[in-house]
Amino acid sequence: MCGITGYVGGRDGLPILAASLKNLEYRGYDSAGIAIANAGVEVYKQEGEIDDLDLPAASDATLGIGHTRWSTHGEPNDANAHPHTDCSGDIAVVHNGIIDNYETLKADLMDRHEFTSETDTEVVAHLLEDELDASTHLRAALEAVVAQLEGSFALAAITADEEGIVAARQDSPLVVGRSDGETFLASDVPAFIEHTRDVVYLDDGDIAWLTDETVSIWNDGEPVQRDTDHVDWEADAAEKGGYEHYMLKEIHEQPQALRQALSGRVDEVAGEVSIEHSLSAEYLNSLDEIQFVAAGTSYHAGVFASRLFESLADVRVTTHVASEYEFTGGRDPWRTLTIAVTQSGETADTLSAIRAAKSGGAKTLAVTNTVGSTVTRETDDTILIQAGPEIGVAATKTFVSQVATLTMLAVQFGRTRNALGRSEARDLLENVRGLPGAIQRVLDREDTIATQAVEYADSEAFFFIGRHLGHAVALEAALKLKEISYDHAEGFAAGELKHGPLALVTDEATVLSVLTEGARPEETVHNVKEVDSRRANTIGVTSQGNFENVLDAAFEIPSLGRMEPLVANVYFQLFAYHVADHKGRPIDKPRNLAKSVTVQ
Repeated sequence: MCGITGYVGGRDGLPILAASLKNLEYRGYDSAGIAIANAGVEVYKQEGEIDDLDLPAASDATLGIGHTRWSTHGEPNDANAHPHTDCSGDIAVVHNGIIDNYETLKADLMDRHEFTSETDTEVVAHLLEDELDASTHLRAALEAVVAQLEGSFALAAITADEEGIVAARQDSPLVVGRSDGETFLASDVPAFIEHTRDVVYLDDGDIAWLTDETVSIWNDGEPVQRDTDHVDWEADAAEKGGYEHYMLKEIHEQPQALRQALSGRVDEVAGEVSIEHSLSAEYLNSLDEIQFVAAGTSYHAGVFASRLFESLADVRVTTHVASEYEFTGGRDPWRTLTIAVTQSGETADTLSAIRAAKSGGAKTLAVTNTVGSTVTRETDDTILIQAGPEIGVAATKTFVSQVATLTMLAVQFGRTRNALGRSEARDLLENVRGLPGAIQRVLDREDTIATQAVEYADSEAFFFIGRHLGHAVALEAALKLKEISYDHAEGFAAGELKHGPLALVTDEATVLSVLTEGARPEETVHNVKEVDSRRANTIGVTSQGNFENVLDAAFEIPSLGRMEPLVANVYFQLFAYHVADHKGRPIDKPRNLAKSVTVQ
């Protein structure tokens, strides 16, 4: 949530900063602003869209910072928009995160500083003002200010007198981009990907001083070196590519994302998986429990994967909503592996859960899409899902890539633990290999799905049901629909329908069911008949032509064994997209939501 940008170089900074902010719109925001150093500090900010900013056509400023704000302290309005300035107007600050002790700091500053906003961020500008009275350099001033802050933050500041940007990171992402004679700063790589793909990810505690020619980083008062990574996707991977929305583009990118996730990892003939990690055979054979910790869509990927790990690797598996996770008694830490599933690698709740597991002595593993993210540095090992950039707030291609990666890992664990025979492994991996083609066949029938979506779009409520692997898909499908259409949508284990939710089913409701292999369709169809008898609309995703006679609308997918619920999920993604599009919703920027939730 929120987005920071910065630029120092030889070009007019205003259009670069504005374009960078546009590239970060997917993170969610309700106000925007830019500050430039141009014979003083000039600030342009207001509530609303980036396009609404009243920016001059051009400027001589080659140094500036920008921000998109998602409100936490104070309502979305012009005064609370970032950047914030000191009393003189010569210092400008942008901030992501939450400063927990800002009220105490503000109380101490009130007698000598004038506050003009309700935000926690403004205290940083005034603290910098005090420090610069006694310090000769902005970097040293920010270092002194950060020492007083409690909470999570990514900060960037400029002044009228300095020819660079100072930035600090603590539990909130910041990445630096470098090209000849230019330096970029942002919350995420897509902000500046059209300018450079050479990036440096800041670590917690880092203070960075950025000029057009140099990037200098300190941590705990000492200079440090951070590796430069090369982002291997092109700038157009973060563009819409002719699609109306990023979400639709990313739904259609799923076959390619899966091919990338599978590349070089699967030998279905031998029934073997090759995924590099540091977990030894001795350790894997000693495991008593695997814990998945995740949030949102990643949690649903964990729910799906937990079923596979238990059956394929013969190990107890628990899946935890990261914000509720505790590493409690009754566990041998050596025999417990905690796996963080996170698209961004920056989800605050998931990072907190991993830290709790590590503190308890468990070994930790990250399954993520983002090279260099915080989770990759804080876990013992990392497996990348290799899905490519995902811009849409509603996750799509990362879900299927997470599940595919975890399925491969479950096979690898099962083979190592001698719990999975070669024949069963071969059959499952053959189905995993078949996912890109099967999903493409669903995508090729998008027009049919769109017609069905429009037909049922005005339903009073939507209920998604499924069993076993279909349960995770029902949860994920409901989340997608509610995220982008704002309709009442819920997902249930199908057997739970008659234990309460059935009271909500009327002839104005639509019930969508997973009736595929891997989802116990012979049992689920009885629940479909229950809602049909209450005159609800019934839609089902089936394989092999089963159960179509009991449905108002059926969508058949290719036969693919236990992977069929994942293919069904693509149908539900397209259904949700076209319901929302029919209603004119802002699909890539759903209200109140952000792509990366970096505060707890």
